Amino acid sequence: MTLPFLTLSCGKTKLRLVKTSKFGDSQAQFSKIIANLEVTMSVVKKVPMTEDATLPLTPLGFAAPKQQYLAQKNEIDQAITRVLTSEQYILGREVAAFEQEFAAYCGVAHAIGVANGTDALHLALRALNIGAGDEVITTPMTAVATVAAIGMSGAKAVFADIRPEHGLLDLAKLSGVVTPRCRAIMPVHLYGHPLNMAELLAWAAQHHVAVIEDCAQAVGAEIDLVAPNAPLTRHKMGSLGVMGCFSFYPTKNLGAMGDGGAVITQDAGLAAKLRGLRQYGWSTSRNSEFPGYNSRLDEIQAAILRVKLPHLDANNLRRRRIAEAYLHGLSGIPDLRLPWPTANTHPAWHLFVMQCRSSKQSPDLRDKLKEYLASQRIHAGIHYPVPIYQQPAYRQAYPHLSLPVTEAVTATVLSLPIYPELSLVEVERVIRAIKGFFAQ
Repeated sequence: MTLPFLTLSCGKTKLRLVKTSKFGDSQAQFSKIIANLEVTMSVVKKVPMTEDATLPLTPLGFAAPKQQYLAQKNEIDQAITRVLTSEQYILGREVAAFEQEFAAYCGVAHAIGVANGTDALHLALRALNIGAGDEVITTPMTAVATVAAIGMSGAKAVFADIRPEHGLLDLAKLSGVVTPRCRAIMPVHLYGHPLNMAELLAWAAQHHVAVIEDCAQAVGAEIDLVAPNAPLTRHKMGSLGVMGCFSFYPTKNLGAMGDGGAVITQDAGLAAKLRGLRQYGWSTSRNSEFPGYNSRLDEIQAAILRVKLPHLDANNLRRRRIAEAYLHGLSGIPDLRLPWPTANTHPAWHLFVMQCRSSKQSPDLRDKLKEYLASQRIHAGIHYPVPIYQQPAYRQAYPHLSLPVTEAVTATVLSLPIYPELSLVEVERVIRAIKGFFAQ
């Protein structure tokens, strides 16, 4: 017996519904099922489709911490269980082991785990006894945590303008803002791009200023330094200043499943001071030798980071391949300024941030492109839309400050999806969407 059927279609996708005995004899039941399917198919038609119009587009964000977890799920779950059954939950074996492994990875003698990246910066300043009345030079083109940490110490952040091509501190502007009150400079290796450390260290030595590297976005990034009559030497970011500070926020290249941070240093005295500062200034007998804080890396987070650390270089290499695909795929679009690496640097590519060149004809080019990408279910970010000194919390402290390059760059930056689990097919989809926008 031939059974009646109904075929619904959406693009190349067809659904054949056959009326079998499972529906019973009720024509009303069959009609209700058909009506529900028709509603479903009408919704599917409104979703942006892939090139062959067979499947809805997968949403793409500029980061994907869940995918990072799933990539190492078994190892991470085992590490968490190991901590839960250890009865050591604060500054135990996992933190001690991670500190040793992370210090070795960075090429330094000491790593000190702390609660988060902001605390890493704050405690580094405190370890140098920097506080009220002191000044710290930094960039206005950064996450607010950099400046918040300076404020927590009691010091004042002093801003220098940036270079337009990559958003890093303009080292030529430093001498114009340094004063006798300046105790430190806090360079940010923005988006994972290393700053010219050879030039910065020379300037800092000339002005007797300590260098505290903000490496929150640059774990694994490297730079080649040239010495007279010597071969190039490669260094991890964070290992060249007096201290390097890291964040293990979940979306970072080395991300925990919560907050976490670390300070690295070659100086044993600073390392001991930092270990005291993170825990009330305690000595081994739990006497507070000096005022301190509660800023300890959690055992569970340390165990997770130990799982992820051996994969960091491979993941950063994957990010580099994605960045290279973007650089070459988008290089022919004149309205875009792309983040080409500077000489002798090996970025970590925490973010891929390009600039949209606005004009009188299209003053809001960045926002229009971002909106168009969102319509294609590609969610771009903006890092960062407002200079620190123009934000409400800091505006009163810098009422007359204007840094023209920073203000121009913040109006044009757009972050594209980049994370190790992003496929090259998905990268090509982003490139096609951007080319499609400019071809309109």
